[in-house]
Amino acid sequence: MIPKIDSEIGITVYSTKFDGIGGKIRSKPEDFQVSEFLSEKIKNSIKDQDGYAVYKLKKKKIDTNHALSGIFRKTGVRLKSLGLKDASAITEQFVCSGNKGVSLENFSSDKYSLEKLGFVKKPLSKKDMIGNHFVLKISECQNRLESFEEYDKILNFYGYQRFGSQRPVTHLIGKAILHRDFQKAVDLILSFTSSYDSKENNEIREKLSDKVNYVQYFDQVPTQMDIERIVLKEMIERDDPIRAIRAIPVSLRRFYIQAYQSFIFNMSLSSAFLDGENLFVAESGDICYDDHGIIGKYVKGMDQRLALPFVGYSYYKKTRFDYQISKILEQEEISPKDFFIKEMQEVSSEGGFRQASIHCTDYSAHDDVVEFSLSRGSFATILLREIIKPKDPILAGF
Repeated sequence: MIPKIDSEIGITVYSTKFDGIGGKIRSKPEDFQVSEFLSEKIKNSIKDQDGYAVYKLKKKKIDTNHALSGIFRKTGVRLKSLGLKDASAITEQFVCSGNKGVSLENFSSDKYSLEKLGFVKKPLSKKDMIGNHFVLKISECQNRLESFEEYDKILNFYGYQRFGSQRPVTHLIGKAILHRDFQKAVDLILSFTSSYDSKENNEIREKLSDKVNYVQYFDQVPTQMDIERIVLKEMIERDDPIRAIRAIPVSLRRFYIQAYQSFIFNMSLSSAFLDGENLFVAESGDICYDDHGIIGKYVKGMDQRLALPFVGYSYYKKTRFDYQISKILEQEEISPKDFFIKEMQEVSSEGGFRQASIHCTDYSAHDDVVEFSLSRGSFATILLREIIKPKDPILAGF
């Protein structure tokens, strides 16, 4: 049976036949370890001097955005990450300065440390990080982890983190923006409640569901609800929902749109799988990625991986998945052209493609520990979901 929260984020199937071993992940941060790896070309290009500084950021109990904000606040140096890592893990990732000649020596706090690796001629981009390696412990599970062998038969869904985990709302905010219902987007940011969120958070959100309470309860909104405070302040001062949404950092506003695109992608993948489409082998006419991550038409005999459209204003209809995607867009009352947002062009999205299945390498499992590498953009939690088959993903640590 598919958990309710999975259906809410567009995942309505399991792609493996494995029964599941139950258990929990992230009982403590040490149980979930992840490290990025760069392409060999980029690793070899890091030199001792001249250019843009590159660092290894190690962190625990803090997400990437808050770690980088803390570094900027304490040092005045702004760094960019190649990928986002959440707080409930021990992580190692690469970050890079956007300005030449600006660098820090090694720096640390109680939750993170920075180690300078050297310099590169141009700033690193997301494409330079080609994957992540995971070492994960599953506690309280049945002793059958070693019998899971279907790691090459897992659909490349977007994981719970993309949607807000215990408060799956990011895609709903994105949808409201696409519908140009900016007041609804504000309401969702401020007052969407979830049974998985804390009692205190839900109580303050319920109060914020009524505009009359904005001024009275502003000071009671906890500092960790930083986005809510930004939106609330703007609504109190100007009562203009578009301005309130625009006050949110542009990277997060884009993330809301991407979260909704991710929901459409998950729905499309689920629907195609249920309709019997082969999502693990490319066919003539398919769009695919090759070994170097370059996208193109299927070529017989080449090592290619099937891709599905990631819907945006440049949606490409000529795939065997248009039947499922068009049906979903109709149900959602969304069209590709809606992804060009005249009122907020900076968050418009043309879309693209995404691999249909997870590319997993270096897989090994023993006792209650599983280890593997995934290409950039795939979620370890989606692979773990197929191994554990959790009845309640959030309570199981997802």
